[in-house]
Amino acid sequence: MDESLKAKISGLPLTSGVYLMKDAAGVIIYVGKAVNLRRRVQSYFRGKTHHIKTDQLVENITDIDVVLTHSEAAALILEAALVKEHQPKYNIELKDSKSYPYIEISAGEFPRVSVIRFNKAEQKKKGAVYFGPYVDAGLIREALVIIRKIFPFCTCSPMPAKACLYQGIGLCPAPCVGAISGKDYARNIKNIALILSGRKDELYRNLKEDMERLAQNKDYEQAAAVRDQLQAIGALYSSSPDANYFKELEQLERALGLVRRPERMECIDISTTMGERSVGSLVSFLNGKPDKANYRRFRIKDVEGMDDFKMVAEVVRRRYGRLKREGAAYPDLVMIDGGKGQLAAAYDELKRLEINIPLISLAKREEEIFVPGKRNPVVLPKDSLALKLLQRVRDEAHRFAIKYHRLLRAGKVFD
Repeated sequence: MDESLKAKISGLPLTSGVYLMKDAAGVIIYVGKAVNLRRRVQSYFRGKTHHIKTDQLVENITDIDVVLTHSEAAALILEAALVKEHQPKYNIELKDSKSYPYIEISAGEFPRVSVIRFNKAEQKKKGAVYFGPYVDAGLIREALVIIRKIFPFCTCSPMPAKACLYQGIGLCPAPCVGAISGKDYARNIKNIALILSGRKDELYRNLKEDMERLAQNKDYEQAAAVRDQLQAIGALYSSSPDANYFKELEQLERALGLVRRPERMECIDISTTMGERSVGSLVSFLNGKPDKANYRRFRIKDVEGMDDFKMVAEVVRRRYGRLKREGAAYPDLVMIDGGKGQLAAAYDELKRLEINIPLISLAKREEEIFVPGKRNPVVLPKDSLALKLLQRVRDEAHRFAIKYHRLLRAGKVFD
């Protein structure tokens, strides 16, 4: 085993979570869960296992990432989501004769959610939806309790004439006594299905749209309830590098006083050498992740010499002027790599274009955030998740600009 990998494994936490094993190309080849991450991962490297696939897996592991969760049941939910998202080579389906548990969402106006097993006499029910198979029935039941606290559902069959005890503890919305409409109950079931199928980005987006719609209709109590669901979903994926963006964006929204969470962010950076072959880069992040399909490069055409402010203005004019002409959606937040001068240049250009997009700049030296109309910068703690997100986006824009500039200098790109 490589010494760096050995050291990394030795430093893994002794807590529950999910581990992602990668090959030399950085591809995730296996996803697993554990109640104790360090011990579980170490168990793979204790000699031959006499299982060909496991031995092949171990031979191909060059790196391991982990995602911490607050319980093994939460790890189970996250593991299933990551397996569906990444389709790792060594995560095979359960195909032996053992009867594994499934989660069943029944048909009907008020579907029930339950854990079932199939035997030879049983068949899947018409109209029902199934998730699984899972290995541990007890663990999946615990996971359903976690989900049920966020999105209450009914388990009674047949429907009783009066509310059961689960209503009193917030786990059942009591459709039996008309305490919830069919539409609202269906929304809960849809969200449960999104969690179980690993479509968490869609879940976040739907909940956020629901919250904004309710707030616009001045239904503040229901909007607050959906906000609480969003926060609970964020806690479910706590410490996940794949889902930390929820907490990052929430912090950023609050710190900057934004009217909406900046799910789509764009950052502009300029690279030049004494005013020669000046270029601008624009990177796009969606929900905390690079959205490379929307990266853009700009060869500076209208500015001579070393005028960083005018270069920023040119990139802003070309990028957002085009979006305006095409009727395309604007990002939720635009960040400029620089200080007050670069920010002012970008702000003036957007004003000329009659485009209103939240705008900030991030100055490298003190990592100060400048906002139009505010005299003093916003200074976030160095360990702030929001600041780390901005730094990650800014650094990616800088890397992208430098790469383009080097290609130009090498004569590998022609304009």
